[in-house]
Amino acid sequence: MTMHLAQLNVAHMRAPKESPELADFIAALEPINQISDTAPGFVWRLKGGDSPQDTVEHDYGDHLLINFSVWESRDTLWDFVYRSAHLGVLQRRREWFLRAAEPYTVMWWIPEGYTPTLEEGMGRLELLKAEGPTPQAFTFKDFYESSEAAWRPAAAEVRK
Repeated sequence: MTMHLAQLNVAHMRAPKESPELADFIAALEPINQISDTAPGFVWRLKGGDSPQDTVEHDYGDHLLINFSVWESRDTLWDFVYRSAHLGVLQRRREWFLRAAEPYTVMWWIPEGYTPTLEEGMGRLELLKAEGPTPQAFTFKDFYESSEAAWRPAAAEVRK
């Protein structure tokens, strides 16, 4: 079975997204999303609407920005994050977002063709916070290959 890499990251904005403090970040959303959507290995991302600057709406807090996507492999995600124009935006993150004392990004393997839910992603992030890196919730630093990760939807884990 072909596996894809799901990734979710969250960031606490320093100010409302309409504020002057976040203007450069909001302006960067369209070009960076275009780069991700056409990057080699990109599969899917959760969109907040039809406008390129729409952010994901959710019930996890007013100033929490969520990025959620699926990639063909670790290498294709790595190349987008660290070897594209995305890196310049990433390097400026402290201007726009509060420093996180706990994990803010999580990855896990899913079967090709499966679309994870936001609730599943937030559950994986909570799993990483609670247990540290495991084959079900990990990071670039503490990475698990798909052969090491048993895939189970979060809903199936809850039913156990």
